Amino acid sequence: MNAIDREKLIQAAFESLKNSYAPYSCFNVAAAVLTDSGKIYTGVNVENASYPCGICAERNAIFHAAACGERKIIACAVVGGKNGEVTDYCPPCGVCRQVMREFCEPEKMTVVLAKSTDDYKEMTLAQLLPESFGPENL
Repeated sequence: MNAIDREKLIQAAFESLKNSYAPYSCFNVAAAVLTDSGKIYTGVNVENASYPCGICAERNAIFHAAACGERKIIACAVVGGKNGEVTDYCPPCGVCRQVMREFCEPEKMTVVLAKSTDDYKEMTLAQLLPESFGPENL
């Protein structure tokens, strides 16, 4: 993924952050996933008064992509912070890491944790979810 693509992916996540619905935790998160078709899909965390009914931004973005027929994720950018103010990196939870695993090659998928389009760190999903279980294990 080149610098222009990375910046575009991070920017898509930041643009979606305002749509996060987090009235209970006040911790807003947005994600943008890049698919092998070259399209970017976004998602935000959506909370619910019945807490288990909510969804994380990363899964929301991935499910959005899947609902549009996409099946392979190349990269995911995640941004988030208290009251929508991004002051630190926001890594995906374990459930989101496992969902990412369903739609990628872990050694090749890039996960970008961003504070801004200029301040980010990245790793592969294999680094975030070592010894993972995937479709090929069934």
